[in-house]
Amino acid sequence: MAEYGPETYGERWAEVYDDWIGRYGMPAHVDDVADALSRMAGSGPALELAIGTGRVALPLAARGVEVHGIDASEAMVAKLRTKPGGHDIRVTVGDFADVAVDGDYPLIFVVFHTFFVLPTQEEQVRCFANVARHLTPGGVFVIEAFLPDVSAFDRGQRIDAASVETDALHVEGSRHDAVAQRVDAVSVVVQDSSIRVLPVQIRYAWPSELDSMAQMAGLRLYQRWGGWRHEPFTSESAYHVSVYERKEP
Repeated sequence: MAEYGPETYGERWAEVYDDWIGRYGMPAHVDDVADALSRMAGSGPALELAIGTGRVALPLAARGVEVHGIDASEAMVAKLRTKPGGHDIRVTVGDFADVAVDGDYPLIFVVFHTFFVLPTQEEQVRCFANVARHLTPGGVFVIEAFLPDVSAFDRGQRIDAASVETDALHVEGSRHDAVAQRVDAVSVVVQDSSIRVLPVQIRYAWPSELDSMAQMAGLRLYQRWGGWRHEPFTSESAYHVSVYERKEP
């Protein structure tokens, strides 16, 4: 995709993100996510990478955890600020791979597969390394991510009618590069007289590859679940919640 940068997703999606993810995206109820994260955060603070509109950060803050965030999109952060409590969350605008914040955290997390928006393996490795530098002793890094399903593509492409309604049509088209582990996709939403084109670009990684990135950064896999209620992770799981901890001497 030409001219696609770290901020593109948020700038194009911010206006419709909450509605879209509520309809199609969140594999778990946000309360389950916030409950699990609050237990891991302890006395806090917690840092969310790609905080977006605050769908997880605000419920987590409501549980008494001080939450900070990073996001590349000023439009996403502006949407967060319109919500009750949104002005109380400290947000750094920038590429979350840099983890360009001051201080250390007992919990750093990135949810809803968003780690994969980092477009190369190098940037994903850099993110792990920078996260490790900001974890307190005993701190954890939590990633929620889907399990890649390359069988979803036919000759490297896919067209999917995500939603067909009486007044709207939502179609998703994507192309898959198996060598780069990359998917370029566009959601097209036709509603009344409007057409909205929403791009997304991801570089997926298998759980074993994420584990290797963690080891390179001085972290190790502590737990992996098939859901936020600690469901077992199996070959049938659609996604995973992976918890990495610092390797202490």
